[in-house]
Amino acid sequence: MISYTLKCDEGHSFDSWFQSSSAFEALEKAGHLNCAVCGSLKVAKSLMAPRVATSDDADAPVPVLSKPHSDVEKAVEALRKKVEANSDYVGKDFASQARAMHEGTVPERSIYGEARLDQAKALAEDGVPVMPLPFRPKQKLS
Repeated sequence: MISYTLKCDEGHSFDSWFQSSSAFEALEKAGHLNCAVCGSLKVAKSLMAPRVATSDDADAPVPVLSKPHSDVEKAVEALRKKVEANSDYVGKDFASQARAMHEGTVPERSIYGEARLDQAKALAEDGVPVMPLPFRPKQKLS
């Protein structure tokens, strides 16, 4: 995963996680990036300081907003709490579990997790009701 600081043409600055730099470029080229504050589709990488991962980072918790400042940040944090309280985190098994529920081979339940771009696209093309979340999951599977 890689975090980029992004900026829209309206001057809003925000951070977003991507699977890789090539994933960012693919989403940018396809016009799938938009401002987290105003929704503008004119988004570009902003100047940012690099963060080098260390072995100590492996067990570090996922960064979370310490104190939401804007109404958007407050809404995202409220959504995170609601999703975590009412859904099961399935990690990288999200695509297969979502597909199995859609096909009726396992009972339906509310889940969230992680999927590669190609997996998410295939789910959407097959009519599986999924949506991206505006935050990175805090929970990890044991």
